[in-house]
Amino acid sequence: MSASTSSKPVASVEKPFSLKAILPPLMAIIVGMIMVILDSTVVNNAIPKLVDYFHTDLKTIQWTVTGYTLALSAVIPLAGWMTDKFGSKQIFMITIALFTVGSLLCGIAQTPEQLIVFRVVQGLGGGMVAPIGMAMVFKIAPPERRGSIMGVLGIPMLMAPAFGPVLSGWLVDSVSWHWIFIINLPIGILALVLASKYLPRSDRHAAPHLDVVGMCLAPIAFSMLAYGVSEGGTSWSQTSTITGLTVGGIALIAFIFVELRQKQPLLELKVFKSSDFTRSIVLTWIVQLALFGAMLIVPLYLQLVMHYSALETGWILMPQALCAGLGMPISGRLFDKIGARPLAFAGLTVISVSLFVLSGITVGTPLWKIILCICFIGLGMGFSMMPLNTHVLNAAPRRLVSRVTPLTTAAQQVVVSFAVAGLTGYLTSQIASHAASARADANPLGAVVAGYGDTFFLSACIVTAGVALTLLLRKPKQQDEGAAGGDKPDPAMMAGH
Repeated sequence: MSASTSSKPVASVEKPFSLKAILPPLMAIIVGMIMVILDSTVVNNAIPKLVDYFHTDLKTIQWTVTGYTLALSAVIPLAGWMTDKFGSKQIFMITIALFTVGSLLCGIAQTPEQLIVFRVVQGLGGGMVAPIGMAMVFKIAPPERRGSIMGVLGIPMLMAPAFGPVLSGWLVDSVSWHWIFIINLPIGILALVLASKYLPRSDRHAAPHLDVVGMCLAPIAFSMLAYGVSEGGTSWSQTSTITGLTVGGIALIAFIFVELRQKQPLLELKVFKSSDFTRSIVLTWIVQLALFGAMLIVPLYLQLVMHYSALETGWILMPQALCAGLGMPISGRLFDKIGARPLAFAGLTVISVSLFVLSGITVGTPLWKIILCICFIGLGMGFSMMPLNTHVLNAAPRRLVSRVTPLTTAAQQVVVSFAVAGLTGYLTSQIASHAASARADANPLGAVVAGYGDTFFLSACIVTAGVALTLLLRKPKQQDEGAAGGDKPDPAMMAGH
């Protein structure tokens, strides 16, 4: 009798913790997340085709990337509030539906302006998919199995950046650029069906106060600053540049003032009082500014200068993602032993040297040399990004740690938008400058290549500044603030991881 009664509770406890039990909801989350991750990687490879199709210029089409990332940054901080207010399952399905509708609209866009607007719609939906999805995985996985479950989730998240450019290239070359967006329609419907059937219904909680003023000021500040930086690539004295930077700067100052006075701010800026945190996050911004800009410039060079197809470009870029994936687990194991500084120094040094090599690119530069450089860039990313991101979290005061990840994730999207806007504007202006001075030589291709070389050189200089900053990193001081037991994770805490 006692044996039978004692066995029942054991069975009831172990059953929901089995991998078989949580696999269906895990698959529902993975399908939704991989759709968003894929979409973030396929568009860069299709930009030259979009420029030709819409008969416009690079500066206009780059706003399909900038607008998307700015929309992501606007909604990421809302993830925690929305899930508390309406429940994680409901908001996850709504965001998947909005992203799917936005993808369909992008696929039928008739003008570049329509495509930019519809990409913003995509971003508003896609921004909350990752933080909410990761939070749900964190909830359904038992504590003793979270490492292995997160590992399962990490496989498609790693493969998407590797195969995204190849998929994009095949669709652009063999079908049509429209399909890089329309393909999301069946995937989105499948994600909605799986989520409706298998995701557990979540309880609603008393939602904290919503920082409406901050929510309005942040998109204005970030979008206008990105616009000003984009226009500044052509001329820093023209009216559009001055207007964008002035309006964006005023909105940013107002946003900072509002957030510092709010008891429950949209983004917890008080964390910058930690000098360790400030040093490490500024370093991550520098790395992202150079890297994500370079990730956009390389496929442009391969297609517009070397005349590779979109599919060939995708295969050429794959080793970079694979090398980044190779470096991440190695740096993760080394981080616990030696800390972030040596890993970040080594990784950024490799990236800097690779970009300096690319800055000397000429019409006759062989493909193997470019592939070798982007492989080293990927390896450097793998060795530096994870340690830096972990160092940022370790450097935050313990009482604020649950608010740090939304801040860093949103800031990353803003920095990426600045990188895309600034470097494409700089590339355009440098090509025009070299073309004007080279007219007597009648070598327009040489002027174009020189413009790309200048852009790689600028990226290399930015990363070199980051290498110097790694020397200022130190092991974060133990933070005494907050409860001894630590903060419980919330849905927003997992954003971007």
